[in-house]
Amino acid sequence: MIILTWCLFIAALLPLVAKGPVAYAMNKLGGYNNNHPREQQSKLTGFGARALAAHQNAFESLMIFAPAVLLAIATQNTGENIVLLAVMHVCARVAYNILYLVNIDKLRTLVWFVATISSFSIMWQSIP
Repeated sequence: MIILTWCLFIAALLPLVAKGPVAYAMNKLGGYNNNHPREQQSKLTGFGARALAAHQNAFESLMIFAPAVLLAIATQNTGENIVLLAVMHVCARVAYNILYLVNIDKLRTLVWFVATISSFSIMWQSIP
């Protein structure tokens, strides 16, 4: 269960880590506008727009993964298979962010599917 908890912690950090490239891109766009960051983000293009999309998608992914892991813990389904799926999810999400930033779309889509299927597999295997 410790690995599941760490996976959940890392997954919760990923949206915050993904904000770094967004802030970098915003800074290059005339300095980080802390008064109206969302307005400035809407003007990002290229790398900045991809960084923003990766950042937002990290939150979307967390909304599926967190309940899956919590369901596994609540139903005491924390075996090796569940742990493997959680680790796969986290690794796929890290790869997803990198692939988004470097603009490799087809492989990025594949790892998105791996992460999403991993989360739903955790839920499926945790249904009592």
